[in-house]
Amino acid sequence: MVIVVAYTPDSSGEAALAYGITEAKRRDAKIVVVNATRGDALVDPRFAGESAVGTMDSELSSVEHEITQPIGPDVSDLIISEVERTGADYLVVGLRHRTPVGKLIMGSVSQRLLLDSPVPVFAVRPPRD
Repeated sequence: MVIVVAYTPDSSGEAALAYGITEAKRRDAKIVVVNATRGDALVDPRFAGESAVGTMDSELSSVEHEITQPIGPDVSDLIISEVERTGADYLVVGLRHRTPVGKLIMGSVSQRLLLDSPVPVFAVRPPRD
């Protein structure tokens, strides 16, 4: 069994990762963490740096895992490609609050994943402050 986690280095991504680890332990599954970026900016805050990947690797030490960081024009497509490549059974995504205008202007990777994923999706959000 394989669980793909769509990861960003923020509270939503951490919530998705924590849920993915819990599910992987419960289901004796492998986790594939996908930290994708469009690569159109010199510094993308959604792309995990070397130290963040090292920390994530430590957090995942209790389960079989793989960490990928694909770059391409559409983040949603990159994540769905990893779901298909790995033969995943589930996808975990973190949700964040966005204004209606923000959704209209920038689109939503999470929304696309929820609608286009070929496998069931666990949508999680970080704890409220």
